[in-house]
Amino acid sequence: MSSDFEGYEQDFAVLTAEITSKIARVPRLPPDEKKQMVANVEKQLEEAKELLEQMDLEVRDIPPQSRGMYSNRMRSYKQEMGKLETDFRAHLLDNTERLERSSRRLEAGYQIAVETEQIGQEMLENLSHDREKIQRARERLRETDANLGKSSRVLTGMLRRIIQNRILVVVLAIILVVTILTAVTFSVRRH
Repeated sequence: MSSDFEGYEQDFAVLTAEITSKIARVPRLPPDEKKQMVANVEKQLEEAKELLEQMDLEVRDIPPQSRGMYSNRMRSYKQEMGKLETDFRAHLLDNTERLERSSRRLEAGYQIAVETEQIGQEMLENLSHDREKIQRARERLRETDANLGKSSRVLTGMLRRIIQNRILVVVLAIILVVTILTAVTFSVRRH
């Protein structure tokens, strides 16, 4: 009986060593290989459980006085099996968490891109409005400049007329004074 048990023990040791090695490699594999490896490990875990069941049956057939040592070994194998299953789940969870974190980072990046695009759109609209305001202000400045040019020409024309009028008044005053003086001179000569 014990030789069957020891044979199962050896098979169990080889199988658990393979499972441990594969579990350690799972996180570093590319997605398609990872899926295949996970399926392979799950199959081997089932085989290990079946081996434990066979070993358990063998232990039950061992006489009670010799059973204690084998029962202790069985307990440690079952603990090892539990640890393997926990490690395997932990590695799968790690991968899922990594995927979720990457997904969250992608979503955050996308959100930032959308917000940046909206801000850029608003800035473009603001710049467009500012450009229109600047163009309107330029047009008003041109109109004002044109109006100032017209006003300047009108004022220059008015100043010219004022100067002409003053010269005319001075000329008329001189003519009037000359006329009066001539009249006075003739009148004094006659007397």
